[in-house]
Amino acid sequence: MSLSLAIVFPVVLILVMTVVQTGMWWYQRQLALSAAREGVDAGRGQGNRTDEQKNEAARRQADDFLNRQGSPDHRVVTDGSTPVLIRVTVEVTAPVIVPFITPPTVTQFAEAPRERFVPPVVRP
Repeated sequence: MSLSLAIVFPVVLILVMTVVQTGMWWYQRQLALSAAREGVDAGRGQGNRTDEQKNEAARRQADDFLNRQGSPDHRVVTDGSTPVLIRVTVEVTAPVIVPFITPPTVTQFAEAPRERFVPPVVRP
């Protein structure tokens, strides 16, 4: 009985740890996507600010969101943004509980058109 338990227990333990590690990776993926969406929402419409000010607001909002969630190892960039489109990319490193593996880096992005406010056309 104890010999079979000594053989089966490590396999079961590794399976449980793999399931938990997969759950942590999935959570970090959702966290990165939510932060990217928060950043896009913040950077889409900021009144009459410049595009660089809007990009900075997007980066700051995504970074604040990740800090509130307790994600210490992350990176937020707005590379790929244009005057008509804002794109926020978030990279998060997932924590590792399974020994001897490198921590996976999760990258998610969100993009949306920028809001442009134009005065109404008055026709005579």
